[in-house]
Amino acid sequence: MNARSTPARRWARIRELSTALVAALLVLAPVAAPAMAAEGDPVTWTVRTASNEYGSERTNYSYTIDPGGTIYDSIVVANHGADPVELRVYAADGSTSEDGQLSLLVAGEESHGVGAWVTTENPSVTVAAGETATVPFTVAVPAEATPGDYAGGVVTSLTVPDAEQGVNVDRRLGIRVNLRVGGEIAPALAVENMSVSWGGGLNPFAGGDATVSYTLHNSGNAAISAQPATHVSGPFGMFGLDAPAVDAVPELLPGESWTQTVSLAGVPPLFALLASTTVTPLVLDASGSTSPITEVSGTAAGPAIPWTLLVIVLLVAAGVFFLLRNRATRKKAAEKRREAEMEEAVAKALEQERAKAGATVE
Repeated sequence: MNARSTPARRWARIRELSTALVAALLVLAPVAAPAMAAEGDPVTWTVRTASNEYGSERTNYSYTIDPGGTIYDSIVVANHGADPVELRVYAADGSTSEDGQLSLLVAGEESHGVGAWVTTENPSVTVAAGETATVPFTVAVPAEATPGDYAGGVVTSLTVPDAEQGVNVDRRLGIRVNLRVGGEIAPALAVENMSVSWGGGLNPFAGGDATVSYTLHNSGNAAISAQPATHVSGPFGMFGLDAPAVDAVPELLPGESWTQTVSLAGVPPLFALLASTTVTPLVLDASGSTSPITEVSGTAAGPAIPWTLLVIVLLVAAGVFFLLRNRATRKKAAEKRREAEMEEAVAKALEQERAKAGATVE
């Protein structure tokens, strides 16, 4: 039996009892099927990697090149439409978008990595209806390039006017380029800006939702994915709970960050919450396999105060205080009355004694 589960089940029982009492994106694929880019304006071409010494069924372009090195490759464009299509062909740097996908710079934006080092033989290509065309390109890594992982894409682009909107729309299809510049590879991942918060309802015994947030920062020079695990508890590990599994953290390029938020329901109001996250970084090595590296972790603490319960306790305490004070006041008043009665009785007795003494003298 898990020692942590026993108090958690007890709290769940308490909670049950108390509740009863208290009522157009870039498609980066080896072969892209024709898709509707806009109503009445289909994308009629697809792209794939060329078959050569680097492979015949590659899903993307993956290279390891030393600084100053050069290699040659090609992209194949197929026109599935009834009319010729003229496309621009260029390369662009990539980064991880908010939805975890690779996002490429648009034409005209300056690239500094893959987009600057990949040069197509021709800036455009015209593909006849039902035909294919091969566009060679060169990957030339500068001698001063910093070792590490870079990402980008080789893009085919068609600009079409959108009469309804009165603008030109850029339709793009491309293939991802993963490039590792040779040299010392130093993968590193950090857990930053970790926090935990708690929010409960009116029922002071029903628990609430704990929210744990943290940022994973790729501080090394290798692309990294990660497997995080989060745990929350009260002081001294009381009522410990493991967070549910989260969606996979996307591959982060060097320098990139990813903010992860995890929610746990039914967390008791323990006045203080302690949260910890352990992350296993995963690195793609030169052989193409994914390997884990040393785990990293982060911790945070935050309040989990049952305000409704505190208000009830304060009201009860105030009631008890005023009741006791009232009793004390009445007791003091009664004592004063008794003292006054005794003083009056003594004074009356003394007066009677003096009266008797005066009568005897006469």
